[in-house]
Amino acid sequence: MTGRLVGKTALVTGAATGIGRAVAERFAVEGAKVVLFGLDGEALEAVSRACGGLAVEGDVTRTADIARAIAACGGTLDIVVNAAGVIALDAPARMADETWRRVFSVNVDGPMAVCRAALPSLIAARGCIVNVASVAAFNASPNTASYAASKSALVSYTRSIAHAHGADGVRANCVAPGWVRTPMSEMEMRLAADASGSTAEAEFAALAARIALGRIAAAAEIAACCLFLASEDASFVTGAVLIADGGGRSPVAGKAA
Repeated sequence: MTGRLVGKTALVTGAATGIGRAVAERFAVEGAKVVLFGLDGEALEAVSRACGGLAVEGDVTRTADIARAIAACGGTLDIVVNAAGVIALDAPARMADETWRRVFSVNVDGPMAVCRAALPSLIAARGCIVNVASVAAFNASPNTASYAASKSALVSYTRSIAHAHGADGVRANCVAPGWVRTPMSEMEMRLAADASGSTAEAEFAALAARIALGRIAAAAEIAACCLFLASEDASFVTGAVLIADGGGRSPVAGKAA
């Protein structure tokens, strides 16, 4: 590790599990003071202890909880990573209003509210935002309509921040992961396995076979992408989307002999 975030304070949402947890752990190793914001207080505290961070239990859809997380940063905030997210299995013709609203509330309204609250501090620090979107923003699935739409909205919102606050020295970018081994994807594979009579591991294997690199990502690999965008290595990168899908959008040819 190179200590690329020494002296920086980072707020990470969704930090109890999955990509958010991996980001908090990697940023701490790179020298950042990390404020972990998320649900599941016991898991959040465990991650916080492991990486020497500060845990703030709360919901990104609640203004008061966001205010507590910002306050916990201690008056200095250099980096915001919005990794909190939810997914629902839904199709356009069967979309329930409450499902659509819940997915957008967490995946779009939450990051917006966190960014809005953090912007004064980020402007003062000439800091940066990394929002965790998804390749679903560009490759919509017929069975995750609300999720794909919410991630498209998050990409657009992030670009708006980049254009509005570039002159303030604030950078805003997205990481768009493909399939990553997280509790969320494991839940999806269990549901798929229940529907097909298969197993979750068989479903993961079928996915991996359609990816150019032939495997599912680890959360730490996406955290590394977030680190790049949050570091000075990306000092001239803003309004961008870093797609990290292992070539999942590319046709997979047969292996060479």
